[in-house]
Amino acid sequence: MKYRLLDILACPMCKGFPLELIVLEKEKKERQLPSKPPLCELYCAYKGKSLEELKARKEAAPCEECFQYEITTAVLYCRNCGRWFPVINGIPHMLPDYIRKDEKERELEFLRKYADRLPEKIVKKGLPHNLSEENK
Repeated sequence: MKYRLLDILACPMCKGFPLELIVLEKEKKERQLPSKPPLCELYCAYKGKSLEELKARKEAAPCEECFQYEITTAVLYCRNCGRWFPVINGIPHMLPDYIRKDEKERELEFLRKYADRLPEKIVKKGLPHNLSEENK
């Protein structure tokens, strides 16, 4: 997954935008920019800021550096509704809750594996599944 994908992704449940990105693993690749910066239109996930905020602070969009990375493992978090979505092998798994029921054990295993690197809002309170459910 590329950072610039966050410029178009929204929560499939509440349509919240932008999603918060928590990168767990990424790989650096040697690549050339396909066009002039900025590549994103609304949101720079690499900096975690809107392009308007970058412009107001007179910060250049870090497209040259951002374009070099491929995110392999991460979590996308919706600040609006508290849902989290895993990114596994570079693929965001952004399914609505009614489909995620079938993925519950796999998602809990993901949380167990990365619990020490994820914030409590995801590990203990995230929707639709979290590790506090295991103690009930």
